[in-house]
This record gives sequence, structure tokens and C-alpha cells, in this order.
Amino acid sequence: MERSYFQRLARYNAWANRRLYDACGRLTRADYVAQRAAFFGSIHKTLNHLLVADRIWLGRFMGKSAGIDALDQILFDDFDALRAARIEEDERILTLVSGYSDSALQGVLAYRNVAGEAKTTPLVWALAHFFNHQTHHRGQAHAMLSGTPVPPPPLDLLYFLPEDAV
Repeated sequence: MERSYFQRLARYNAWANRRLYDACGRLTRADYVAQRAAFFGSIHKTLNHLLVADRIWLGRFMGKSAGIDALDQILFDDFDALRAARIEEDERILTLVSGYSDSALQGVLAYRNVAGEAKTTPLVWALAHFFNHQTHHRGQAHAMLSGTPVPPPPLDLLYFLPEDAV
């Protein structure tokens, strides 16, 4: 795979996150933190998990610890602070993938998983997992948003493509 593929996924990821956060920003605090039938239990906890996982993976890609204690760690209690951190993280993601050469993408990523086990994965598959994981949990937040007065925005990649300036 080429770097341009992952750059487009990074731009799509930021676009989808902006749309999801725009919708979540219209929720009452009660709806935003309400316990719901989902793996992490609320929209707020799911959005925090996405940031946690992104930081863990970015740390792995950059060869350093993210300093995360648990996959369900709450990094930010406040929506606006979480949103600001999400925007920064999405910029870091684009910077990271833009820094890879096509030949570097053919490499292997060595890292430790959350349990501390040593792992190796071809870099392209680690990046594919990284973006797929975001889509997976963003979909859960999207589904939870469906149970609120705020309609969930379309997040399909095909809606993004005509807007992608590149």
C-alpha cells in the first residue's frame, strides 16, 4: 500500500471525528454521559477509549510509551477538553502517516501489547487495524447517538470522498 492511501484514511478519520463531535456537542450532559448498551457504556466513555487507543498506537508507531494505564481510562471528563485533544490527535495521526515513505510502509512494527507481550505486525496491517479500530468504535458512538434527540451524521467514507480536496 502507498502512503497516500493512509493519508486519505487519516483525513477521513479527522473528518468523521469532526462530524461526530459536532453532533455530540449538541447533546445535553445527561445524554452524553448516560449509561447505554455498548462496550464502554456511554458516548463519553467510548470517545475517551478512542483517544486512549489512538495514543497507545501512536506511541507504538513512534517507539515510545503512551503512558496509558487502561483501555477504559478516562483522559478527559470535560467534552470540550476531549474534543480539543481529539483534534490534536487527528493532526498527529496525519503527520505520522505523512512521514512514512512507501518503502518504510513495507516494514514490520515491533511493540508490546497492553498485556506486555512482545508482538510484531507488518506496518501496513498495524495501520489498517489502527484505522479500522477507530471506525469500529466511532460506529458504536454513532449508534448510541441514535438513541438521543440529536440525529447521527452520515460518516460513510463515500460521503467524505467528494469533500476530500486531495
